Amino acid sequence: MRSIDAGRAEYLTPGGAREQAYFANIASAGMSGAVAKRTNETTSAPLGGKAAYLWSTVVVFAGWRNSELTVTVGEETRSGRMVDVIVANCRYLAGGMKIAPDAEPDDGLFDVLLIGDAGKLDLVRTMPKIYRGTHLPHPKAELLRGAEVTVESVEPLPVELDGEQPGSTPVRFEIVPRAIRLRVPARV
Repeated sequence: MRSIDAGRAEYLTPGGAREQAYFANIASAGMSGAVAKRTNETTSAPLGGKAAYLWSTVVVFAGWRNSELTVTVGEETRSGRMVDVIVANCRYLAGGMKIAPDAEPDDGLFDVLLIGDAGKLDLVRTMPKIYRGTHLPHPKAELLRGAEVTVESVEPLPVELDGEQPGSTPVRFEIVPRAIRLRVPARV
């Protein structure tokens, strides 16, 4: 057996109420939340999951405008225009992107990737590196670590939890240590 952490998020629902939900892998606020929303609203059966996600990414990306955010991770606060805030308990998301190469699901901390005011061309050039996990360091990105994360924005931004899009910012994420027990095969 192995115990891993979970994440808990408190966000704003489309109806304006505060609600909580849990996630095991990765959560985010920003462009990736908009991609999750579009992917979930469109049928992926003819394309398959990876193709539907890729198409949603292209469509959202084409019209995306970076937003003013304030992000607090533990005691550290960053403010400015950002594309996305990735709150990672694990390393991979969206069909194989190694977005948080050093994240460990049982260390009691999130790896929080702040993707700053990067332009579209820069993001396109960096995308192949994300699949390999070689995108960091990057001049428009910063990686912080902490057990609590808040994201506030001037305008509500979509929040994503393990591929679902339940609401928007403001959002608060917190680690729930060793909340999930997994049966894993013995190492050889």
